Amino acid sequence: MNRNGMIGILKEFREFAVKGSLIDFAAAIIIGTAFNSVVASLVKDVIMPPIGWLIGRTDFASLYVNLGSQEYESLQAAHAAGAPTINYGTFLNALIGFLLTLWIVFLFVKVINRVRREKEKNDASDPTT
Repeated sequence: MNRNGMIGILKEFREFAVKGSLIDFAAAIIIGTAFNSVVASLVKDVIMPPIGWLIGRTDFASLYVNLGSQEYESLQAAHAAGAPTINYGTFLNALIGFLLTLWIVFLFVKVINRVRREKEKNDASDPTT
């Protein structure tokens, strides 16, 4: 890449950052990360315990398949021994968290789109704009 090409890329990046897009993106990442921890706690601490209780007092995070030949009384014991395991309970928690996050983001985008359509409709019907 020649010097003019590099200067053009840097100029384009500066315009991108100054317009606020980069700051908006960074804010979205930070909020998304915080939101993820809230959803993870909601799933682990609020949603999954009643579901586990309903199906027989099961803690989903402790569900696993032991791939080794020795028996272990718990997932923690299997991990301590270094046994190979498939931790499908942890995966179920993550999957439910993902689906819940997906649902909430869908609802959020739906509200944003509705507000945007209303604004566009109002702008189109307002003769002063």
